[in-house]
Amino acid sequence: MSSDLIRVILVDDHAVVRAGLKAVLGAARDIDVIGEASNGREAVAMVERLKPDVVVMDLSMPEMDGLAATKALSAAETPALVLILTMHAEEEYLVTLLEAGASGYLLKSAADRELVDAVRMVAHGDTYVQPSAARALARGLRQKETQADDRERYARLTERERDVLRLVASGFSAPEIGEKLFISPKTVDTYKQRIGEKLGFSHRSEYVQFALKIGVLKE
Repeated sequence: MSSDLIRVILVDDHAVVRAGLKAVLGAARDIDVIGEASNGREAVAMVERLKPDVVVMDLSMPEMDGLAATKALSAAETPALVLILTMHAEEEYLVTLLEAGASGYLLKSAADRELVDAVRMVAHGDTYVQPSAARALARGLRQKETQADDRERYARLTERERDVLRLVASGFSAPEIGEKLFISPKTVDTYKQRIGEKLGFSHRSEYVQFALKIGVLKE
């Protein structure tokens, strides 16, 4: 921020909602609502023109939703910070939203109590996440860390071991795999043993789950 006054743009496809948010923020002397947009596309253009400090962005909107707009603002390297506002506790989107460049996440049902504090926190460089969403964020990050660890384990396999893993996960037998890779069924079994030792697998179901998790096998 260039001054103590926090300049805000409100983005929501419902004018009544924007009016309510504006009334809440209007009670704060250090916050000035300088613009309103009804969809993400309008918001991106308005941010470029007005250069706000914070964009209070609805998640679900026509033409361009809050996630797409946040990604567009992040790609444009705008200094404006985004606080996502949503009607539902869509916690499964939380990690994706923060990775897209959002600086916070607030339920509309809590806006009358928390919006001012959330805008202030985001404007000063902090991330605003409600307690329930924080737990979901922790779970999401743990899951991503696990997936990254699995991909690293997969990368340690040799190219031929990866081929065998994918084919086993796809349901092919040792003779069928041998025919595809031009090796004997016995050699396939040797590769399966090596993969099992490296990854701790003993059943085909583990191959399938692992391959799905790291994205080398489609459901």
